[in-house]
Amino acid sequence: MSRKYFGTDGIRGEANSTVMTAETAMRVGMAAGRKFIRGSHKHRVVIGKDTRLSGYMIENALMSGFTSVGMDVFQFGPLPTPAVAMLTRSLRADLGVMISASHNPYQDNGIKLFGPDGYKLSDDVELEIEELMDNGLKDHLASSDKIGRATRIEDAQARYIEFVKGTLPRHLSLEGLRVVVDCANGAAYKVAPAVLWELGAEVVTIGTEPNGFNINEECGSTDTETMCRVVRERRADIGIALDGDADRVIIANEKGEIIDGDQIMGLVARHWKSLDLLTAPGIVATVMSNLGLERFLNDIDLSLERTQVGDRYVVEAMRAKGFNVGGEQSGHIVLSDFSTTGDGLIAALQVMSVLKSTEMPASEVCNLFEPVPQLLKNIRFTGGAPLEDSHVKDAIAEGESRLKGGGRLLVRKSGTEPLIRVMGEGDDAQLVTDVVDDIISAIKHVAA
Repeated sequence: MSRKYFGTDGIRGEANSTVMTAETAMRVGMAAGRKFIRGSHKHRVVIGKDTRLSGYMIENALMSGFTSVGMDVFQFGPLPTPAVAMLTRSLRADLGVMISASHNPYQDNGIKLFGPDGYKLSDDVELEIEELMDNGLKDHLASSDKIGRATRIEDAQARYIEFVKGTLPRHLSLEGLRVVVDCANGAAYKVAPAVLWELGAEVVTIGTEPNGFNINEECGSTDTETMCRVVRERRADIGIALDGDADRVIIANEKGEIIDGDQIMGLVARHWKSLDLLTAPGIVATVMSNLGLERFLNDIDLSLERTQVGDRYVVEAMRAKGFNVGGEQSGHIVLSDFSTTGDGLIAALQVMSVLKSTEMPASEVCNLFEPVPQLLKNIRFTGGAPLEDSHVKDAIAEGESRLKGGGRLLVRKSGTEPLIRVMGEGDDAQLVTDVVDDIISAIKHVAA
């Protein structure tokens, strides 16, 4: 069944336009509330958000929808996505909602939904909510005496701060570390510096002055130039760049050099293996993770289980196969011992725990492998199914044959745009370029 509202990570779009209007948000609240009203108890939903101007509009629309079907609403205000997931479980809520478009600019916003277990909803449940949104919502309105209440939880940030601090081994502190933290003018602008300072670090902050418009603007995990510069200028030991809702992180070493999600996953996997903390002999990552990570893991007798793009699919595979470390190259790191979704701050603390345990600089600890040359190109198409064309299939098969043994090829349709993404990687950079360009040329010929 085609999806009208939900994409790979909830509902997302330009605020006050397309699918991200107040009307749509209210219908999401009514439909999701209806779906998760099960039993006779008083049902509750928790709502967090990032710092986008449109968050006020969407929050109130959602609140109207939920209360109209009889759910009590607990509002957190600005809070990271993983905090919402954690507090959904902690407060025994029937549903959790995060209002955020993650790393997108302020013009966009989104709605992410969590079940009572703190995990993102499955595709099937999202489709059920879509069906309810367009059919018969008025039939499920609460009677006037059953309308829900709305309550603001004033200590939500403090609860999350204490939770995150508890993920660092008790015998460790961050004393002696100078840390640059870039909060992307987003949801973690208060909690991230507080956690680091309370654990003993000397904290230098970037992106902690949100104004509704500057989230992810020349800062955060998608624009790390400022963080890297400040790390060098302040002679910091490490830099941490979060995205708008703080579910992903990119790190810089003391030289201001980037450490991406693949390196972080490799580091955590090796460290946890040495401590006998891995629940399965490997990790889970997406098809986009570098071949260098896979080879590194194999060298230390660990496996790499790959999934389609999207942190939700990483988590599903982790749960199904018993892994407790997973994530994405983009810095979305899932450590299921602590969280049901990606948590940039917790992942960063795990990296810093290795720095403190080894007393070695980040440049030596975090650069575990040399990434294999990787090339990603996108091509837009207007209609049809170019990937089903025999000429394109032949080009892909030939490319796979040329890279066999020394590389990898991935060709897929985008889940959010009319794009086909062609990614190649291998030891021979020129060969990778030639293979990708040949496939792009074949697709252009068909899609023209």
